[in-house]
Amino acid sequence: METRRVVITGMGAVTPLGNNVPAFWQGLKDGTNGIGPITKIDVSESPIKLAGEVRGFDARDHMDFKSAKRMELFSQYAVAATREAFQNSGLDLSREDPYRMGVIVGCGIGAMQKHEKEIPKFLSGAKTDPLYIPLVITNMASANIAIQFGLKGKNMDISTACATGSHCIGEAYNAIRLDEADLIVAGGTEAAITTSAIHGFSALKALSTSCDPNLASRPFDKDRDGFVLGEGAGILVLEEYEHARKRNAKILAEIVGYGVTNDAYHITSPAPDGSGAGMAMKIAMRQAGILPADVDYINAHGTSTHLNDLYETRAIKFAMGDAAEKIAINSTKSMTGHLLGGAGAIEAIVCICTMSDGFIHLTRNSSTSEEELDLDYTFNKGKIRPVRYAMSNSLGFGGHNATLLFQAV
Repeated sequence: METRRVVITGMGAVTPLGNNVPAFWQGLKDGTNGIGPITKIDVSESPIKLAGEVRGFDARDHMDFKSAKRMELFSQYAVAATREAFQNSGLDLSREDPYRMGVIVGCGIGAMQKHEKEIPKFLSGAKTDPLYIPLVITNMASANIAIQFGLKGKNMDISTACATGSHCIGEAYNAIRLDEADLIVAGGTEAAITTSAIHGFSALKALSTSCDPNLASRPFDKDRDGFVLGEGAGILVLEEYEHARKRNAKILAEIVGYGVTNDAYHITSPAPDGSGAGMAMKIAMRQAGILPADVDYINAHGTSTHLNDLYETRAIKFAMGDAAEKIAINSTKSMTGHLLGGAGAIEAIVCICTMSDGFIHLTRNSSTSEEELDLDYTFNKGKIRPVRYAMSNSLGFGGHNATLLFQAV
């Protein structure tokens, strides 16, 4: 069956480094640390003191007050990022068939802050917000995007923990390839800097307990002690190539490969041999028709946990063989923290910006690796280097693996 080419024509972001793509990318290029003291909740009794918070965000800058009141923060982030992505794309939505435009935007956890507000109410017998359920369910990010922009085609919410954003982009890519749509808004969102999330991940021993923002998120460093929770959203406008060309769109990149696997091993740990994530990379390369030596850059999942960083390194070696030593690798999470469901989406944006600028940002806070962690993780400073093929990896709890492969245009 003949498939169609899929390109990126728009991007939008809300992140701890800025609430639009230019600010986000400039922050990464400058090596700015988006991680700082938690201000959104009381952590005086918690060992966790740091997070990657979104700052200066006002939903009313991106939608009317009534719409904002009917969305929780994760949906607001997604709608705001979508508005930027459409503006970036140059699309005139009034001239498009709404049934050929879709949305695949996911969220890993949903509105945990709303749960924290409402559960004490009904436990005490107080009146519950009648919109409680419609506000918290994870599909409301994709639903609200459709409502705000009149997108009546395929609409889905994929929730695969930390692989959510990448899976949403990958499945949108497949849908356009198979002629189910001409254009799909795809990505991920999360707003989980909440008491329950902090306590839950802390109990799991997954979060860094450092009080120093410069020593907290340290992917691939021998002294790493866990990830830092982040928040925000990333949105891409995926478009069929001929559709974009006919309207003279500026094409930012092309998606040429998507690999998806499951480790079938453990609910939180990746497979120790890296075979699951490694096979996702192999599938993406096979789909693109390229070899490991063709890959110039990998945006790693790179969470700063001991198991993830080691097992992802093994996965890269499993997929790339001898070529692994020559590939530039970095972790955006070193500056943003881990956006959970939004991580893969903002990291896809990083891949596209990297190819456009020919600049690979540093892995901040990290300087010294350990045995087996012997690849080029872009410690200490960024690299000026042409990048034709960029790969993004996402690994989620439950063994969910996703790899996206982008080609420069």
